[in-house]
Amino acid sequence: MFKIIDKKELCENVHQFRIEASHLVQKAKAGQFVILRKDDKGERVPMSIGGLDKNKGLLTVVIQEVGKTSASMNRMKIGESFADVVGPLGIPSHIEKFGHCICIGGGVGIPPIFPIAQALKMAGNRVTTIIGARNKSLLIFEEELSSASDRLLITTDDGSYGTHGFVTTVLQKLITDGEKIDMVIAIGPVPMMKAVVNTTREPKVKTLVSLNPIMVDGTGMCGACRVTVGGKTKFACVDGPDFDGHEVDFDEMTKRMKMYAKYEKVAYEKFLHNDCHLAKQIEEMR
Repeated sequence: MFKIIDKKELCENVHQFRIEASHLVQKAKAGQFVILRKDDKGERVPMSIGGLDKNKGLLTVVIQEVGKTSASMNRMKIGESFADVVGPLGIPSHIEKFGHCICIGGGVGIPPIFPIAQALKMAGNRVTTIIGARNKSLLIFEEELSSASDRLLITTDDGSYGTHGFVTTVLQKLITDGEKIDMVIAIGPVPMMKAVVNTTREPKVKTLVSLNPIMVDGTGMCGACRVTVGGKTKFACVDGPDFDGHEVDFDEMTKRMKMYAKYEKVAYEKFLHNDCHLAKQIEEMR
């Protein structure tokens, strides 16, 4: 069992968990992921690593409520335990001294950028981090990434904080202004990563993206997480999650990620209905 030591709400429907997983944490590196299971009847859910406290043996994950399982996990409390935390999985991000690195995170893709930015800075790189959200209230990990970066640039879609626009608005300005950029790594929603890749394609800036397709076993056995990269089939769980963004077929990946959308919606709505009904019964008993 993997005990929840700390939990806090970062913004609406997004919670940060710090979980006891000492053995896993000692082996894990930036860019890898884990698979969580709430209980013995629960769904196996891949989660990016949002932080590694090797001294205390604590793993940080950030869970956004988007469906039945993530909603159920976000209702767990401090002191409760996950039945399984499997990992570390995937190939760690390649860290070396590149020069000037741009780390880009959007939404819940921001937390996994944090350990990568830390590792790149420790390797002697100059790290500029760009993070974005729809509005200021949804922006997360600002303090953490400020400490892990030489420069932190913020964007919001509605202009409520930082630069009015998208992460690519700021990235394009850096390119237009002639800043020397040696490497870009982007993590976030598929449309955001695709937009970053399109921005860096013409200037031919090396760009890595961390892919999050449908995933089941996390070991390459099931084949659910297949993606097309450079015209070849790859499995995100064992060949990635980091890939050369300029070679990823984002259109195919987008279509495959929608395969179970209607079923997920039904399951989520049923969970919310039952959750609301249970809460009403508890209130009536008081």
